[in-house]
Amino acid sequence: MNEDVLSTPGHLISLAARGFARLSESRLGPLGFGVGQLPVLVALQGGRASTQRDLARFARIEQPPMAQMLARMERDGLIERTRDPADGRSSRIVLTKAAQHSMPEAIAALFQGNREALAGFTDAEAAQLSDLLTRLIENLDQIASAEPSPGD
Repeated sequence: MNEDVLSTPGHLISLAARGFARLSESRLGPLGFGVGQLPVLVALQGGRASTQRDLARFARIEQPPMAQMLARMERDGLIERTRDPADGRSSRIVLTKAAQHSMPEAIAALFQGNREALAGFTDAEAAQLSDLLTRLIENLDQIASAEPSPGD
């Protein structure tokens, strides 16, 4: 077997992901956001989720890390929690006015970074890349859900 493990899609995608993360952090940091917070910010802004459980599901992370992230975001003034009127035991999470105000600039910076990273790609190539990565993520999700969890 003479394959180069550093040329596999998994390794190359990992390198690309780290590159995008560095680029995004450099552009989001001055706005008070972190790249790891992006799914939460998008979900809250778009009304896709408003509870910790729903945010964890949307972001595809476990509850404990989500709780930690939300605590940091609350400390940093990005979110606030309010009692759920339908269920007094749970809370709803919303973006603060300051976070709402900064979101358009953050989104514009992320789109600009994507355009720069895809320089030299045609629109069709960029769309194909997105489609292929979406299918890859679906495959990985299926594999992960079929495998036993650690400790099982």
